Amino acid sequence: MPVHGYTVVRSYPHDPEAFTQGLEYVDGVLYESTGLNGRSGIRRVNLNTGEVLQIQPLDAAYFGEGITVWKNRIIQLTWQSGLGFVYDRQTFQRQRTFNYTGEGWGLTHDGTRLLMSDGSESGTLRWLEPETLKPIGALKVTDAGRPVARLNELEFVKGEIFANVWQSDRIAIISPTSGRVTAWLDLHGLLDPHPDVLNGIAYDAKGDRLFVTGKLWPRIFEIKVTPRK
Repeated sequence: MPVHGYTVVRSYPHDPEAFTQGLEYVDGVLYESTGLNGRSGIRRVNLNTGEVLQIQPLDAAYFGEGITVWKNRIIQLTWQSGLGFVYDRQTFQRQRTFNYTGEGWGLTHDGTRLLMSDGSESGTLRWLEPETLKPIGALKVTDAGRPVARLNELEFVKGEIFANVWQSDRIAIISPTSGRVTAWLDLHGLLDPHPDVLNGIAYDAKGDRLFVTGKLWPRIFEIKVTPRK
């Protein structure tokens, strides 16, 4: 199984108080979801300066988790409440809520379906129908036949799933059809020492730029994957 390295292209300021749970870059805009009770919310962020341009906090009862931008909406998970929120992408006004079983961790989409992680030991990701937000299938992630546990923040990058593994400096690169890990991306030493775990993957499809960060990290890094055989 190849383990790829990385090179840093550039780094950007990041709010060190942001407990990053979800990160997405769409149409020139960086969106971020933050966690911790009383500190959770969604944000629109200036990538170059780190300035928070717009924010919609969550009630302190909820611990924010992953987000994805679907058409004109932002969809956000919460950790243990079994409740998700849907916002207008421009105004950040809440439009609706939805329910799911188990925990909410990461969220992304492939242009047709949403994909959700719950951090389970089984390594199972869930496909959701993007309008009803109901489950429509599952993808079991394995590495050499063994389930990959604690899958966290998710991002589609050139047709593959990139997934943070909680409490790890590695990102799993996963086939969306088979669920098999096709490679690992080792980000050890990216920010050393770091205040909390690596978490947050965003891909600028138009500019072919890959961004990564972590919970409470003071920087966001633009990186290039260095393939290894």
